[in-house]
Order: sequence, then C-alpha cells, then structure tokens
Amino acid sequence: MFESVTTLRFRNLADAATGVGARRVFLVGENGQGKTNFLDSVYSLCYGTSFRGGADSDAARHGGEEWSLAGDTRSGPEEPPSRVSVTYRAGRKTAALDGKAVGDRKAMIERNPAVVFCPSDMEFARGEPERRRFFLDQTASLVSPGYLDSLRAYRKVLRMRNQSLKERRLDVLEVLDEQLAEYGTILRDRRAEILGLFDPVFADRYESVSRLGIRVGLEYRPSWKPGSRPEDVAAALRTRRADELALGVTLSGPHRDRFRFTCESGDFSAFASTGQLRLLALTLRIAQAGFCAERTGKEPLLLLDDVLLELDPDKRRRFMEGLPPHEQAFFTFLPGEPYEAYADGSTMVYWVTDGRLTDTDRR
Repeated sequence: MFESVTTLRFRNLADAATGVGARRVFLVGENGQGKTNFLDSVYSLCYGTSFRGGADSDAARHGGEEWSLAGDTRSGPEEPPSRVSVTYRAGRKTAALDGKAVGDRKAMIERNPAVVFCPSDMEFARGEPERRRFFLDQTASLVSPGYLDSLRAYRKVLRMRNQSLKERRLDVLEVLDEQLAEYGTILRDRRAEILGLFDPVFADRYESVSRLGIRVGLEYRPSWKPGSRPEDVAAALRTRRADELALGVTLSGPHRDRFRFTCESGDFSAFASTGQLRLLALTLRIAQAGFCAERTGKEPLLLLDDVLLELDPDKRRRFMEGLPPHEQAFFTFLPGEPYEAYADGSTMVYWVTDGRLTDTDRR
C-alpha cells in the first residue's frame, strides 16, 4: 500500500507530498484538473513507465525538462516502510528501490503490481489485435515473471530477423529462424496456458455484472499451429522465405497472434453494443486483477479512471461489489457523481483543482 506520493514537476501536478494511506482514495474534480495525472504518477511508480504513452519528456510540466516521483509503501502494519522513486533528467529515466538503482523493471512490477482501468481500455474490446496482445502479455507478465524474459528475447530476435530480411542476409536468417521458433513456441504455449486459466475468471466476472444470460469467453488464435515443435516452425518459416524477403518483414509468429471474445453465436464483439463492449473492457481489468491475486497471492493496486461513467446504476453497484481483492484502490470521479455511495469507513477523499489535491474528508 502506498502511504504517500511525492510529485515534482510531473505533468500539471503541484510539487507536493500527498498522503494516501487509505484502502480507498477518491480523486474528485472537473476534467483537466489533474486526476488522471495523479493516477499516472502512481502507475509510473509501479511500472517505471506511464500508462498514457508518449515520450518520457512529455511528462515534464509545460516548459520543463525534468521530473521526479517518489512513493512510500508498506506491505503490512508490522513491516518497515519502503521507498520507490522514478526520475527523468538530462534525457534519461532512472528508477530506484530503497535508494538502490533498478536495472530491470521486473523488480518494480513484482514489488508493487498494479492494474489500471481507463477509457482507452475500450481498445481491448474493439481495437486492433496489437492492443489485445498487449493485454495478454501484461496479464502473463503479472503472474509469470519468466514470461517477460521470453517476450523480450522473442522481440529482440524478431527485430534482428526483420532487419536481415530487408538486407537479404540469407546466411543469418537460417540461425534467426531457429531462434525465433524456439522463443516463439515458448510464448505461444505459455499464452495458451494462461488464457485457458484466465478465460473462466473473465467469463464469470462478465456475467456477474452484465446479467446477459449467455457465456462470453475468450478464444486464443495463435499464428503458428498449436503443438508444433520449434523445428517444424523453423521449416515452415523457410517455406515462406520468398514472400518475407519481398516484403522485408516476418509474416508469422506470436507478434501476429489474436484472441477474440466468443459466445454461442460466434465473435461477440462483432455484434455487441457500445455498452457491452465498454463492460467487456472493464471486465478484462477486473478479471486481470483477480487473476493476479489468485495466482500470486499478492493483491494488486487498482487505479480506476472514470470507469463508472457509462454504466447504469445497477451495473455500477454490481461492478463495485464485484471488485476483486485489492491492497489499495484509487478512483477518479466528476463532482456530480455519487461517489459518497461507494465510500467506506477508511476512504480518503481529495478534491483536485489545477493540479493541487485538497484533503476534504476522511470517511
């Protein structure tokens, strides 16, 4: 749990140390005041990167060239506090845990796993396959630390192979085919395994909120044939060599995998309403957080940005009641929303105006 967050020249937020030592923290304010930016500061302290995308330099306050964040966390009442920090200066971003430089972001993710809900998650429901692969990779990385290593290795070989295709370096391609097949089949098999475990979690969560009356699940569609061995994949890559040389790009592999939402009628997202798609995206995040807690025994931090706006009152209630076990949750609300109805005995409420957080109530 985060006990405080310190922001310095980060986006439009005021330079301040903000106490957040409550199980639920509500950020209330009009659009454009800094609510999402504060969520992003917490996310950046968990992942070492922004959920808003863009270059690191974009996070500097207007006219600035550097920024820094720090967070004090505690894993239990009897545990000593710990500090995580992220700094961007002179075009370089660094992170530290208890004053020691972090060489790999995996250490940050394992220390403070987080799940963010935001409007852009709608892309998972109706966007490009790349966005759905991103979600699957993120979920797998949360529950399987070794997955991120395999993903990085695959991407590195993929970049080298694409460059070799463009340069028509046939001698190098033979070796890269074998490496791509080796790392790629590991990813394919791990994705299939994890999505198979994740599917029932998602399906149950979706039905509990939607009350649709039909099962909506997830189907994995790998680019390479399920069960094929690395040597079989390498041989198949060689058969497509002419096409890939002509285009200068690798045409198959985990970077081309897909997964879709299915129901008894087929592809659910093809005919789902906007509201149903919105709920699909929200449910993916609910299921992701619950799956992480179940598989790792560590409750993730939840960051929920305007997630209730498009839900009717009954679905809002069921959504809040169905939130998975979590160590701490941050919510953003517009002033007119009934946020008081979602507060509990330890909720901390901040009003956000011009990047400043004012503690108005502790319920």
